[in-house]
Amino acid sequence: MASAVNSTQPAGLQPEIQAADYLRPGGDQIDGERNAGITTALTAPRTGIFIGQSALINLAGDSAQQMIVRSPVALHVGFTSLRGGYPGSLLGVFSAIRQAFLDAQRYDESQKIYARSPRGVRRPEPDKSLEALIPVLNRQMPVVFHADSQREIERAIGLAQEFKLRGIIAGGEEAWKVADRLREAQMPVLLSLNFPRRTTAASADADPEPLRILRARVEAPKGAGRLAAARVKFAFQSDGMTSMEDFRGNAGKAVENGLSTDDAIKAMTLSAAEILNVADRLGSLETGKIANLTVVRGNLLDRSTRIAYLFIDGRQIDLRPGGPGPAPQASPTPTETAPPVAGVSGTR
Repeated sequence: MASAVNSTQPAGLQPEIQAADYLRPGGDQIDGERNAGITTALTAPRTGIFIGQSALINLAGDSAQQMIVRSPVALHVGFTSLRGGYPGSLLGVFSAIRQAFLDAQRYDESQKIYARSPRGVRRPEPDKSLEALIPVLNRQMPVVFHADSQREIERAIGLAQEFKLRGIIAGGEEAWKVADRLREAQMPVLLSLNFPRRTTAASADADPEPLRILRARVEAPKGAGRLAAARVKFAFQSDGMTSMEDFRGNAGKAVENGLSTDDAIKAMTLSAAEILNVADRLGSLETGKIANLTVVRGNLLDRSTRIAYLFIDGRQIDLRPGGPGPAPQASPTPTETAPPVAGVSGTR
């Protein structure tokens, strides 16, 4: 990942990086996303601990600025240790995150003290990384914690409660196991539709898959229904899936495993907009909102259903021949991609 200019922190620990600065319009992958009926996406850098700040973009526009609906949207935090350096363990990752927030609190206080009475007080040195955390600590910007396991999610809830953050869980493979805590903490989930799948063809000579993998494949489609039953707010995310045919298809699997059709569609539209705090302009068909509309012939949640018409910002989009294809490349760095987290589109 490219480093932010004049950052005090190494790559992977730079909350000041903004995805909007690296957006590139167009491309076959964005075409594929639109073929799947997605009009709007949340895009963020993909790696690191303090991953950076996301942007909500319409998947149309002649320039990056025309694509942006809102930026920044949220600070994204991951729990993957950094290669070849500290922190190199999950415990170290949480310690580094917590220390950064403590440092940001002290930095904010020193800035306030200096602003009140600068005479005779040493001027605090500017720190872009700590400065980027202050809106988060002031609850002006939510934090998206990328967490799948029960342990990670519980630690994310703990961090959010300790620092009074507006937390959101992304991924959430085992979120249903802590649904009561999520509901009590009022932490919504951007639930992954990138379900575990067999990566190689079954063979009599192949080693049996681990029980953990088999169980994950069975449980993943049930997660959305369980969260809905527990009254945990959630929306769907693509989470790096290689083929966007799976987005609507796996939402359909969630319906087959206990989620209502209405809740599935809401998880791709209004709920996503509400979680990302843009329901005043997206997520439903209402006068005055951005005119994003997806029209299908048949069942939206059927993998084989094709999109008939797509409108973004009131303009009809020419859908190119071919399948939905892979997730789009809205590149936060020259070498990394950020697929959409939550599709926000009108459906009919």
